[in-house]
Amino acid sequence: MKDSILILSGGVDSTTMLYDYKDRIAMAISFDYGSNHNAREIPFARMHCERLGIRHITIPLQFMATYFRSSLLSGDDAIPEGHYADENMKSTVVPFRNGIMLSIAVGMAESNNLQYVMMANHGGDHTIYPDCRPEFVDAFDATAQAGTYNGVRLLSPYTNLTKAQIAARGKELGIDYSETWSCYRGGEHHCGRCGTCVERREAFEQAGIDDRTVYED
Repeated sequence: MKDSILILSGGVDSTTMLYDYKDRIAMAISFDYGSNHNAREIPFARMHCERLGIRHITIPLQFMATYFRSSLLSGDDAIPEGHYADENMKSTVVPFRNGIMLSIAVGMAESNNLQYVMMANHGGDHTIYPDCRPEFVDAFDATAQAGTYNGVRLLSPYTNLTKAQIAARGKELGIDYSETWSCYRGGEHHCGRCGTCVERREAFEQAGIDDRTVYED
């Protein structure tokens, strides 16, 4: 039964969720909020939805690039290098990004008589991103239920999985991860050095995936 909306970036995690739960996803939403890499990842999101026959919508949130502070919104030179869990990676936080996107998705769900909103946060996000943590997920789920007539729920089945576990699931599903984008710098190729590139490489190695990503280094 098609009862859900998925927030789809075009990255590894949400693309895996798209294929994992394709039988219940009625619509996928991408958000263009002015990050360095939106122009690289959103076309992949659209392509996968077209392939699966799932409606895809891109919603512009340019006010975030104008008024919010984050290295993701400040050009590729501002993106720190290193491991995803390093302290300097906190500069990549876009304040309350998931809260804003989820609020819109919940409104879309109620408007389209859909019962669930899905997001692909995972265990590796918890250290850096407050709006990916289990306590946020639980609180937002309760808020969505209380604030909608049809009691929209938030589903985040990857919350306690590692990225390697998600990649392993994608391998089972036959996903070609070269058709996804991770790099925060948004250049022609993945830089291979920013936190999300490092995490991508580690996850594929641990999952036993032949990494066909083109890296600059």
